[in-house]
Amino acid sequence: MRKIFETIGNWISISIDFFYPPFSKRMTLQFFRYGVSGVANMFFDWVLYFLIYHFILGQEMLHLGMITLSSPIAALAMTFPITFFTGFLLQKYVTFTSSELRGATQLFRYSLVVLANLLLNYLGLKILVEFFNFFATPSKMIITIFTTMFSYFSQKKFSFKQPTP
Repeated sequence: MRKIFETIGNWISISIDFFYPPFSKRMTLQFFRYGVSGVANMFFDWVLYFLIYHFILGQEMLHLGMITLSSPIAALAMTFPITFFTGFLLQKYVTFTSSELRGATQLFRYSLVVLANLLLNYLGLKILVEFFNFFATPSKMIITIFTTMFSYFSQKKFSFKQPTP
């Protein structure tokens, strides 16, 4: 299975690298790969969410016996594990390929960074929207810029730490 992921990762890397030259003076190849694969995973998340929300759940509540989830929350609960793992695989096999950490260690650390990002999003929205009375969408955009940078450096230095030369 690992060989399949490596082969697909190489193909994706070659595809992303084709578009890198115009950006080479502004950012490293690794950061470019991080951005492109992250945006691709985000769009995948949006499409998957749309399909689940509209066609699987039919915009209806999801009754799970003792609890009931609203369709937006149920769709989120269904898409998150999928895009969590696709995001991890993209980072492992496309962006941070030279990390020598064990896969289980990388996955655990990756999940910690994802949880930290969720917390930063929550706190950022609480502060900007509820305390400073900023509009929600621009607040989310500001927070996304911060969490993207935080996530990149956390993944690079922690989750997929690379050997020092």
